[in-house]
Amino acid sequence: MTELKPDYKNWIPKGMIALFAAGAAVSAAAYAGVSLLMNDEQKAMKSGLKILSAAAGIGCAAAAGWCLYGYHQFSYDGKRKLSKQIIEGTASYVNIPKGGKGLDVGCGSGALTIACAKRNPHAKMIGIDPWGPVYASFNKERCEANAKAEGVTNTEFKKGNAIVLDFPDESFDAVVSNYVYHNISGHNKQDLLKESLRVLKKGGTFAIHDIMSRERYGDMEKFVNELKDEGYEDVQLIRTDRGLFMSKAEALCMFLTGSALLTGKK
Repeated sequence: MTELKPDYKNWIPKGMIALFAAGAAVSAAAYAGVSLLMNDEQKAMKSGLKILSAAAGIGCAAAAGWCLYGYHQFSYDGKRKLSKQIIEGTASYVNIPKGGKGLDVGCGSGALTIACAKRNPHAKMIGIDPWGPVYASFNKERCEANAKAEGVTNTEFKKGNAIVLDFPDESFDAVVSNYVYHNISGHNKQDLLKESLRVLKKGGTFAIHDIMSRERYGDMEKFVNELKDEGYEDVQLIRTDRGLFMSKAEALCMFLTGSALLTGKK
């Protein structure tokens, strides 16, 4: 009998690597074609097209190389297992009372939902995600298959949207999320955080991890103080790009500088 293995896929899709590799190949072919087919009477145009195709080829090759590097860094089967470290590190901040419920906003392939469910076997974790073409390999079926492979039965996955959560106020004992809100364009990130905290019960805990740079999120120190003024307890903004989940160099290479974990109790 074949043993079930979870497959959380990769934060960098293989299709992205293939796309940039194909772009590099097409650019190289274009460079060769210009060199062979255009005559010296078209010298200015020939030179311009060669420069353009060379620049495109170098850019695509560099992007493909970066994607390949990132793929191996994030892979659950690789040596570094950066994704796993981030997921398990975030889940370690989540404690749900017996019989309680937790919400994972933007569950993707189910990794964080399942990690929290394993840490809190007497509670239930619900993972929501809009799913879609950007990460086509992430879907409800993938999440459910991963939960089954992990032997986890206290999870549920459904379609949902972080912008407007389809749950009443104070529905959950814990709210978690990992690298979700920075991908949502056209919406204030602090408002998205408040929407997630809206569904958290009084006394519930939260652990939200994202790229919380000032450019994306605004003044998060002020936001932390506002939560404290509203009665939230133990609120912390913990930088995770300085050795906790990843080194400074890794964060810089992977464009994850500014990664931080917002935790606390409502």
